[in-house]
Amino acid sequence: MTATIDILERLIAFRTVSRDSNLELIRWAQERLEAAGAVTRLVPSDDGRKANLFATLGPPQVPGVLLSGHSDVVPVEGQAWTSDPFRLTRRDGRLYGRGSADMKGFIASALALVERAAGRPLARPLHLALSYDEEVGCLGVRRLIEMMAALPVRPRFCIVGEPTMMQVVTAHKGKTALSVECHGVECHSSLAPQGLNAIHMAADLLTGLRRIQDRVRRDGVRDEGYAVPWTTVHAGVIHGGEALNIVPNRCRLDLEIRHLPQDPVEPLLEEVHAEAEAIVGRLRPDFPSGAMTISELSSYPALDTDTDAEVVAFVKGLTGGNSTGKVSFGTEGGLFQRSLSMPTVVCGPGSIGEAHKPDEFVAEDQLAACDRMLESLLETLR
Repeated sequence: MTATIDILERLIAFRTVSRDSNLELIRWAQERLEAAGAVTRLVPSDDGRKANLFATLGPPQVPGVLLSGHSDVVPVEGQAWTSDPFRLTRRDGRLYGRGSADMKGFIASALALVERAAGRPLARPLHLALSYDEEVGCLGVRRLIEMMAALPVRPRFCIVGEPTMMQVVTAHKGKTALSVECHGVECHSSLAPQGLNAIHMAADLLTGLRRIQDRVRRDGVRDEGYAVPWTTVHAGVIHGGEALNIVPNRCRLDLEIRHLPQDPVEPLLEEVHAEAEAIVGRLRPDFPSGAMTISELSSYPALDTDTDAEVVAFVKGLTGGNSTGKVSFGTEGGLFQRSLSMPTVVCGPGSIGEAHKPDEFVAEDQLAACDRMLESLLETLR
């Protein structure tokens, strides 16, 4: 496993927070892959600051297996790390660093596999996809999928390497993120009733969101296979006001809906819009300029692979495991399934419980298990 850990150390050193460029990491990975004999292709963002990387080792004219992972990580500001988050720290059987679990550990294992496979004849190809901006809504991979849609031969299966403790995951929730701009009317706070407080408008919408969540939890679709077995409605960001003695005329509220595969998101979106319209309708007689503007920040579909599907049996055979699971977090897997009709599962080292936290880590035995799974994959491609 030395090669995998060495690669992981280098990957963590690339500060690929979603707001920043990932090009340094991508070009470094591209050089290694091409040195191993892989044919690579970059799919850049519109502004050229970021890129997806698609690589193929082996004969492209027959269906192979795609390993998919994202290169970006979440920020570390405000977190109390006990070691440098962008320097791999190894202690007590754990490998610490931002992205070690989510999900540079899997990428390191995949890159090490390609290098081990160099020079070996393959009957079917091994593909590797590295995308950008997954953490902010699976944005970058969409351009990669557009490119893959035009391939003469598409991969037979896809394995997304998000952290699942090496369990084969067949389903995850979809997500839609919204931003609500509340437009009020400012005035001096001593005359507060003469103004329209945009923060209060956002608070009224929050009350409506909590009613929606309570109803969904009580009466909505349930799937006990998930840690949270219902669709969730969550407000995560609110910004408003400039000074205490000014009634604020602007407030922004960001929210998300994470929905079960069998629970379509559209009716819930309609409810959110109806709540906003009802609030504005009550205020409009006194404040005609009051408004709420709702825009979509991002969305991706749920993944829902039948547990009896061929891809499930295939990957279970690689891991040696018998169980399958479902997860509440999202991946690009739903996009591969929906856009390319590609049989997809999620399986990777580490725990999502360690992701996005200070002192994020992947256990060495998890990384070793991933190496073994991918070595077994290589044997099936020969």
